[in-house]
Parts: sequence; structure tokens; C-alpha cells
Amino acid sequence: MSRLAEFEATVDFPLDPFQREACEAVEAGRGVLVAAPTGAGKTIVGEFAVFLALATGRKAFYTTPIKALSNQKYNDLVKRHGADNVGLLTGDSSINGEAPIVVMTTEVLRNMMYAGSSTLHGLGFVVMDEVHYLADRFRGAVWEEVIIHLPQDVQVVSLSATVSNAEEFGAWLSEVRGGVDVIVSEHRPVPLWQHVMVGQGMYDLFVDELAAPVTGDEATRVNPELLQAIRNTEQRRSWDSPRGGHGRGRGARGRDDRHGRGGGRRAPQGGGGGRGGPPSGGLPGGGATRAEVARRLERDGLLPAITFIFSRVGCEAAVQQLLRDGIRLIPEKEGDRIRRYVEERVAGLADEDLGVLGYWDFVDGLTRGFAAHHAGMLPTFREIVEELFTAGRIRMVFATETLALGINMPARTVVIEKLVKFNGETHADITPAEYTQLTGRAGRRGIDVEGHALVQWNRNLDPNAVAGLASTRTYPLRSSFRPTYNMAVNLVAQVGRETAREILETSFAQFQADRSVVGIARAVRRNEKALEGYAEAMACDRGDFAEYAAMRREIARLEKEGAKARSASRRAAAAVSLEALKIGDVIKIPAGRRAGYAVVVAPAKSYRGEMPSPSVVTEDKHLVKLTLTDVPEPVSPITTVKVPPHFNAKSPKARRDLATSLRIAVPHDPPPGRGGEQAAYPVTGNDDKIADLRRRLKAHPCHQCPDREDHARWAERWWRLKRETVGLQRKVEGRTNSVAQQFDRICQLLAEMGYLSEDGTEVTEQGEHLRRLYTEKDLLAAESLRREVWKRLDPAGLAAVLSTLVHEPRRDETEVNPRMPNDEVAEAVHAMTEIWSGIEDREADLGLPLTGDPDGGMAWMMHRWASGRRLEEVLRGSDMAAGDFVRRCKQVVDLLGQIGDAAPTPELRATARKAVDAVMRGVVAADRLD
Repeated sequence: MSRLAEFEATVDFPLDPFQREACEAVEAGRGVLVAAPTGAGKTIVGEFAVFLALATGRKAFYTTPIKALSNQKYNDLVKRHGADNVGLLTGDSSINGEAPIVVMTTEVLRNMMYAGSSTLHGLGFVVMDEVHYLADRFRGAVWEEVIIHLPQDVQVVSLSATVSNAEEFGAWLSEVRGGVDVIVSEHRPVPLWQHVMVGQGMYDLFVDELAAPVTGDEATRVNPELLQAIRNTEQRRSWDSPRGGHGRGRGARGRDDRHGRGGGRRAPQGGGGGRGGPPSGGLPGGGATRAEVARRLERDGLLPAITFIFSRVGCEAAVQQLLRDGIRLIPEKEGDRIRRYVEERVAGLADEDLGVLGYWDFVDGLTRGFAAHHAGMLPTFREIVEELFTAGRIRMVFATETLALGINMPARTVVIEKLVKFNGETHADITPAEYTQLTGRAGRRGIDVEGHALVQWNRNLDPNAVAGLASTRTYPLRSSFRPTYNMAVNLVAQVGRETAREILETSFAQFQADRSVVGIARAVRRNEKALEGYAEAMACDRGDFAEYAAMRREIARLEKEGAKARSASRRAAAAVSLEALKIGDVIKIPAGRRAGYAVVVAPAKSYRGEMPSPSVVTEDKHLVKLTLTDVPEPVSPITTVKVPPHFNAKSPKARRDLATSLRIAVPHDPPPGRGGEQAAYPVTGNDDKIADLRRRLKAHPCHQCPDREDHARWAERWWRLKRETVGLQRKVEGRTNSVAQQFDRICQLLAEMGYLSEDGTEVTEQGEHLRRLYTEKDLLAAESLRREVWKRLDPAGLAAVLSTLVHEPRRDETEVNPRMPNDEVAEAVHAMTEIWSGIEDREADLGLPLTGDPDGGMAWMMHRWASGRRLEEVLRGSDMAAGDFVRRCKQVVDLLGQIGDAAPTPELRATARKAVDAVMRGVVAADRLD
């Protein structure tokens, strides 16, 4: 009997063709890349690799991108193979690490390889779950490091969501790992139906969905009954109209539950009415309230459901709205059992902390069958939600998109309230890949006959856009790989400079760059032939038309240059005026969405390559950093207002009070400030050149040619195509060996700073310290160690200072002049900022990505926590969510552990270990997996 047959006998269902094909390849000793939709059962291939490792006396590592998924997979494998055979290694959990099966985050495996850990001995298989995560711009590079550096005798089982370039990715895997089979499945075991909810009526999205889901061109045929329902609603509704009745439309068919738990394939009933205005809990632009959606889904047998809301506040508000409207989705007795279960799970938390954590609303929602799920929650709370939802004990979860990242929480229905989310820089439409990732949660294999995706209509939603998202099947996987300082010293130490360079040239990033070069080079050759034709077409019998055209272009360039110079002069004057502003100065922002009065709360800090950006509080209580986009002309103070000492710009109350003072201080019609006067900008020195060129142009023989303008059009085409071709040639030069070239520049910087020898071929003693630091700001941490910046700090002070290396404020949370707990911490942060500035200068000179600056936004909180203060005291006056604080604490603990290993003095190592104990307490320690 084959090992696969033995394995199949242990599962409760027959393997699908793609699962069998992949498992057969693994048993034959080949690596595999399995790309299939969410819920298709890819993980069965990884579980077979684990089974095969145990059966053949080898080890298997099961890697995941996030700790929550690692914890979940650990529990799954313990149930199957027993606790003695399974271990877990994440940043804050270490359980049975020498077991034959170990679940871990990918970063842990990378660090083990660089450290030459003995745990790697006997390793036969590595499962890389959610391998498409290597496209993540923050952490994706770790996946490529692991794939490249794993010993060749280790079989790699890569599991990916559906991507359109799976063959390209598989070709790279074969190149770096040897034989790799690419198995792609587009089939969803549970069909997915797409709906749009208009008011309280539900309509099929596509016209041809009565018999089966459609793909391709047919999928863009939007249901005309849906379009008519939208037209009717838009004609009938206005914000000021009274609430209408809830009639039924003819455009949809009734739903029943005749076909078992999945529900029948009869579309939901249409609905006319709705609300005349945005109701409590409803969507802007018209739509059912969240309570109404919950009732509708319950009535139609479409629970359990996940509603994706791209806002943590929105998720919590949804729970509040359902509580306020008295929604109950489970029996009271089950709610009582859930309450007892939750009380057992949180028994390790102090009663005084529960209120800060939002426990009471959390448990009240759970006992009624619904909950929020987002990254700002305490991880223990998220795990409770995951466990209860997966077990079918709660029926509705309101979640941010983080839930879609691999955690196994399938539902019968997925609801999406909006198709726009904040991407870290701006509000943007979600992509087809994101839509597929979100809706992929709908339909539970072995439970549901079908899954349902429901988009809620509002006045800003175009049903054709929804159809485009639902039918697009192009989701390319792009590498985010780039060498880091830590990676460079580790590679040089292990394999030497030249071999390290060759290894990096095998990265997926370089593989994709080289492939793109082929297409670019083809375009260059095509353009060069076209240029020959254009040159013939612009030929003139009266003279050299290329020379004549060059003069015309030079005149246009000089005129444009003059206009730019005048604009630059205005911008320079504006920049000078911004840099001169002081705290308390009141200015008037002339135009744009921030137009109006504002008071300066932090002066401009000018860094290399950046314009000065003072922070101001506006009349509408917003904290913004002014740029030359906001203030294109010079400004000067109109008046001044008193800004309190230690002003906390993150506090809504502090901003509100200051905005009140601002409105009192400014006149209704202020006199123009000095910056409001029209400045006179000097005429550029190009005027004489332009006049001379115009004289020469008129004297040129081609100027009198009757076909001059026709020749000129061909000349213009020639110049444009020549410029494009030169740009393409530069792309070819830039992409060839681009990863290795960046590695060379990194090594040059490290050699200049003493982390590598002068020729960059050996790691120095300082470089050995850098090898143990895996933080994103690794070089800044190493330099701070080297210069003994942290020498005088006590454990709480060290924790506070290290928080500046891991803290990343959300959106507008950046704090101006963050409060420091004491002089020692303030001096250390100031010294680190100076070090960072020097590093950034070097990076800019070498064309390297710039290291982020240390952010002191949570230094005060971290110091209070490490000093033993209560959670309520720590978070008082802060906008930081408890879950974010706990996560940052764990990151600080990780970094403290690294400092404990890398520090050059026993005193600092001892301080780091004491700081670990000081931070790992209360809610932080209670959240560790037992």
C-alpha cells in the first residue's frame, strides 16, 4: 500500500483530482506549487507532507505568514498527530520545538537558518502555506530568503491562492529548488453566487446565474432586474423623504432552505422600500441597517456570515448597533454557555483591565451570536471569536480584511458593505484580487451546497464595477524581495560575498526583472525600426530638417525651463515661509480641502531631500502636516494663539480646545499677510538664448519649405519615440542584475561603517552584532548598540526606547513632539534620531531605500507599562487600541530578546532580559498560547 493510500484512509472524504496529483508528486520526491481558490482544500497537500515525514522518520516544518494562523494550524495538527509529535515556534511561543512536526512563522525559520540551528537536522519537508504572501511589501521578502536558502534535499510544498502567473512562479521555484510540479485548480468545491442588496431587496448580480455561476465574458452581463431596482430606488428616494414601505419587487425569486444546510438555489426575494435617509447603522447613500441585514440573512438561511467593514471603528460600531436593536441570533441557553466559556478563557486577565479592553460589549455580543474581529482587538479576544465562529456557535462576525489572510473561518455568506478602503495612503477601490480573497470565505466545504457573496448597494456603487471585480481572473504575483543589512552580513558570513551575490541573482525578484527585460528589449528593437521610417518621412530637400527641428525643440525647452524656474522660485519662497513658522503662529491656508485658518503646533523639521512640513491644527480640529501642495505661495502669521505646554495633538479634546481658541483669535476678514502679497520673481536668463535661436530658426533653409509643418509632425514623432526608446534602454540597464547591484551598494555602506571589512568580503565584530538583529530598522539598532546609546537605561527605559524602532503609527496618529518619560529616554531617542539622519544621508547618496526614522509615539506608554502601571493608566489619553498595544509589546519583547543576544556588554544583556520580564506581564503574558 502506498503512503498516499495510507493517508487517504485517515481522511473522511475522497481526494479531489488536484489534491491527488499534488500528493503523488510529493510522494515521488518532487516539490509542488499548488494554486487553488480559498476553501478548495490546498492544505490537505501540506498535511500529506507532514504525514509522509512522520512515516519516513523525517522532520516537517509547517510555515505560515502570521502567528494566528500558526496557532490555528498547531491545534489542528495536535488533534491529528498528538501533542508529543507537534511543536510551535512563533515570536512569543515556544512549545516542543524539537518535535518531528513544528509549526512556525516564516521569520522564525529564516532566523533558524541564519543561526545554523541544530533543529534543522533531519528536515525533510517545508510546507509554505499562503506562499502568495511573498508579494507583501513589508514581510514578503522573508519567503524568498527561505526558499533560496533551504538545503536542496528539503522538499518544499508551496500552497497559494489562485494567481494568474502561477506558471511563472513555478518556473522560478524549479530553477532554484530543482523539479517542482505546478498544479493549478480554478474549481471551487462550493459554488459561489454573487448578489447585490438594494434597500432590503436582494438581487442576483449576473443575468445568467440561474443554473450555474458564470465566468468570462458572460459574467459581465449584469442582471437587468438589479439595474431596474437601482433606478427605481434612486427615483423614489431622497434623503429628506419619510420612510417608505417594504414592498416586494418582481425581479427576484423567493428563497427557501429545501436543499439542506446550504440553502436552495433560489435567489433571495427582491425588495423595494427602505429608508428615506441614512438610518442608524445604515450605509451612506441609502441601504439597509446592519440589524436589517442580519435579520434578512437569518430569515433566508444565509447565516453564518462575515461582514467585511474596512474600519476597526466600523466593526465595533456594528456590534453596538446590533446590541442596541436587540438582535439575537442564537438561543439564550447557548449564549449562557458561551459566556461561561469566555469567562474561563479570560480568567488570567485582571478585572481592572477588562473595561479597558471593551470586554463587556464583547461578551454581550457573543452571547447574542455576533462579534467584531480586527487587529486592534486583544489577540485572545480574536482567538475566542475564531474558535466560536468556526465551531458554528456564533452566527455573524464584523471583520476588517485581516481576517481574509489565511485564518480558517469560512462562512455561508460574505457581506461587503463598501468597495473602497484606505490603503495606507489614500482611499482606493479594492482590487479584483482583494475581492476574491474576501468572498473566498463564502461556502463551507462539506457543510454548504453553495456560498453567497453579498454587496450592499449605495449611491456611490456601480453594479458594473462589482461585476468587473467578480469576474476578473488576473491576479499576478509580484515579488517584494530586496536585500537588507541583516541579510547581507548573514550571507557574507555564511557563503562569502561573491556566492551571496550569485544567490541573490536567483531571487524571484530578479527572475521577474530578467523576464521583463526580454519584452523591453523586443520593444527597443521595434522602436529602432520605426525611427528609421520616421527619419525618412521628415527628410527635406531644402536642408537638414533634423537640425531645424532640434532648434524648435530647444526653444520650447528653454521656454518651459523658464516657467519652471519661476514656479520653483515661488515654491522656494513658500518653503522658506513654512520653515519660519513658530508654535502658536496662525496662518490661512489659501485653497484646497484644508483651506481656512490653522495654528502651528510643531515647527518644520527639514530633513535631507524633504521639504519643511510644520504640523498644524485646523479650524475643523484636524491635525495635518502642511506641504507645498497646501501652501504653494509664501505665507506669514496673521496672529498668534497660546498653545499649551506638552500639547498632545493626538487628543481629540486638546485639538478641540485649540480649534476653539483659533476661531476666537482670527478676524472674519483678515488683512493680507506678508505672504499674501504677490511676489516679483526674476526673469530667467534664457530670454537672450531664446531670441538668438528664433533668429537662427528663421534663417534656416527649411523654414521656407512649403511642407515644413508636415515634416515637423514627423520630426516630433521621431523625438517622442527616441525619448521612449532611450527610457526603455535605461530600464534594461537598471533591471539587469538589479538585486545584486543593490546588494553591492549595501555592502559598500556596511564596509564604510565598519560592519564588513574594507573590501566587503568579511564580517567584522560589529557585523556579528548586526547578524542577530532582525528588526526592520536593523542598521539603526546596530549603530545604537555600537555607540552605547542605551548604556544608561534601566529596563523600563530600554523598553521605551526600543518601542521607537517598532512603533508604526496608523494614518494620522503621528504625534508631534511625543512625550518622553524621563531625560535618559529623551536623550537616547534624540541620539538615535541623529544616528538615523546620518544613515539616511548615506543611503540617499548610494541610492538605497531609506530607513524609517524612530517614532516615539508610544515610548511614554511602554515605559509606564514596563514600570508596572495598570493598563487603564497606560492607555489613558491615547487613541491606541488595546490589541495594537499588546502587539507592539510583543514586538518589543522580540527585539529585547535579540538585544539580549547581540549586546556587547553583560550589563546591557542583563537589562534587556529584565525588560523582557517587565513587559511580558498582565494582558501581554495572558495572551500567550498555553
